[in-house]
Amino acid sequence: MCLGIPGRILEIHDDAGLSMATVDFGGVRREVCLSCTPDAQVGTYVIVHVGFAITEVDEAEAQRTLDVLRAMADAVETELGEPLP
Repeated sequence: MCLGIPGRILEIHDDAGLSMATVDFGGVRREVCLSCTPDAQVGTYVIVHVGFAITEVDEAEAQRTLDVLRAMADAVETELGEPLP
């Protein structure tokens, strides 16, 4: 199963000719390649899969997706009786 996670671009920089960004995923920050989303700007929400921003999304859609992912994690935690690692 493939999963794309929404995040907000905090900073854009060049790394050896590649457009890269620092993306915030609800408090977790990761470096992401922007080669598939060359028009993305700071503040843009993108869907990230295996380190690549694959598409832009609006903030409302990003928030809905993050809410569903949090609910899934909470459901698993409730079922197991302990937080996920």
